[in-house]
Amino acid sequence: MAVKKAVKSSRKSKSVVKSSKPVILISNDDGITAPGLRNLVEVMKTIGEVVVVAPDSPQSAMGHAITINKPLRLDKVDVFPGVLSYQCSGTPADCVKLAVNKVLHRKPDLLVSGINHGSNSSINVIYSGTMSAAMEGAIEGIPSIGFSLCNFSLDSDFTAAKHYVKIIAKNILKIGLQEGTLLNVNFPYLPLSKIKGIKICRQANAKWKEEFDERMDPNKRKYYWLTGEFINNDKGEDTDEWALSKGYVSIVPVHFDLTAHHAILHLNSVKWNG
Repeated sequence: MAVKKAVKSSRKSKSVVKSSKPVILISNDDGITAPGLRNLVEVMKTIGEVVVVAPDSPQSAMGHAITINKPLRLDKVDVFPGVLSYQCSGTPADCVKLAVNKVLHRKPDLLVSGINHGSNSSINVIYSGTMSAAMEGAIEGIPSIGFSLCNFSLDSDFTAAKHYVKIIAKNILKIGLQEGTLLNVNFPYLPLSKIKGIKICRQANAKWKEEFDERMDPNKRKYYWLTGEFINNDKGEDTDEWALSKGYVSIVPVHFDLTAHHAILHLNSVKWNG
């Protein structure tokens, strides 16, 4: 209840951003100093008025976690010249909530998250902090996009990704997105000249076959490292995994309504009263 009251009262305040350009909120899960974030800011500055609210430390695989049992810190930082920027002690979802309610005091025209270091295709969308920041934006009614590059290196070349980020962001600002929908965009790690274009896709039916590497610490206590192998069981040529493997940028429209609509008829056939 306290959160709802805070949100209601904060939105009465005037926005800290006054611009004739579209206001673009940027967040991520790799942290405020991540190269992917810096590259995303560089692109978005050419399109609109940018505000950054990002975690103060890496939050990869955080999913849609929010902070409820400890205070959140929000500190203004001078990281990107000419860009209003804050670092937050919480999760990517926390960053978006605070940005809308305590920094902007309004909904931005667009929310972009990333550019993530590593793929968020197929089942990875469930675990992704990058996509959860975008998901929180969609929940708030903001056109939102999560961008990811299929390479984990901090020295990754973002040239090709930046080219397509600009194209995609400008088009979404123009046409908008349906309510409750956001975009999961993944870039193959290829030179711009090698990328064949954009494919609108469905999420591949793929998953991680997980294993836990069991080890022993100096105190003779067991501990575990999560490892695993990515298994793609989907042979379709309309999936994000297929598109990326063929050199295309994949765009998957996703939504936060987790209802299994196809199962409702089946469940309604049950006589639940005995």
